[in-house]
Amino acid sequence: MTTNVDETTIRTVMGTVDSVRTIEGGGFAVRRPFPTEHLAMYDPFLLLDEMGPADYAPGEAVGAPDHPHRGFETVTYMLDGSFQHKDSAGNSGILKPGAVQWMTAGSGVVHSEMPSEEVMQNGGRLHGFQLWVNLPAAEKMVPPRYQEFPAEDVPVASNEAGVWVRVIAGEALGVDAVIDTHTPILYLHFILQPGASHVQRVPSEYNAFAYLVKGRGRFGIDEQEDAVEGELVAFDQDGGQVRVTNTGDEPLSFLLLGGLPINEPLARYGPFVMNTKEEIHQAIEDYHAGRMGVIDF
Repeated sequence: MTTNVDETTIRTVMGTVDSVRTIEGGGFAVRRPFPTEHLAMYDPFLLLDEMGPADYAPGEAVGAPDHPHRGFETVTYMLDGSFQHKDSAGNSGILKPGAVQWMTAGSGVVHSEMPSEEVMQNGGRLHGFQLWVNLPAAEKMVPPRYQEFPAEDVPVASNEAGVWVRVIAGEALGVDAVIDTHTPILYLHFILQPGASHVQRVPSEYNAFAYLVKGRGRFGIDEQEDAVEGELVAFDQDGGQVRVTNTGDEPLSFLLLGGLPINEPLARYGPFVMNTKEEIHQAIEDYHAGRMGVIDF
């Protein structure tokens, strides 16, 4: 348990948001806390999708065939199963459980994310997350870049109090992430054992939220209500720390994300996120003209 914490530094909870179920890509179901009619974005984050968990028979699994991106970053984090990806710059690879791919689309890339051949042939469970991170205007047209790390290269930390964390971006339990980000970001996957508590430092200038993957937890100050699986917990910017306690009888799994707001005008159309409508029109023209390339291998 965490003790001797200055209550005035703990962020309060503004509220919770239920995720909605929708269909993406080639027909796979996702659970989405934003963007929805209740929450458009969480600057600098544009979208969070929980893919599955879903169990597929051989030949049933679906993914996201060739599609373009411009003006932001996509972060794919796998928990179960495996996805294979390709892009118009000639990159390819397979994401397995615990792996992270941080793709800076920048000026534009055509991307494909499909279940691996193993999953397609044998079936199995697919479960993971995709996060979209906005880029500031000055960096929206940077060259595309990939950062891909298998599970063994993504830092993990734990303590004797029953707290485990995978550090995708930022820092936790004295461990720093290995991924380089354009915008200052915190992206942590915590698992707390029943009864465990943790206080995580989150810079006071960051917007921050938690998304519950499994279990039940209490966030913020003592009188805050519990949150459950599929809910997003929105924090106020009234402190430099976030506190969570596992109030259930099973491990509590949740993502904690925070980032420095960009605070710029936003124009978005499907897979393009720019600052003006004119830039969106240019992105569409460039894609149809083949300027973002094609996947031909």
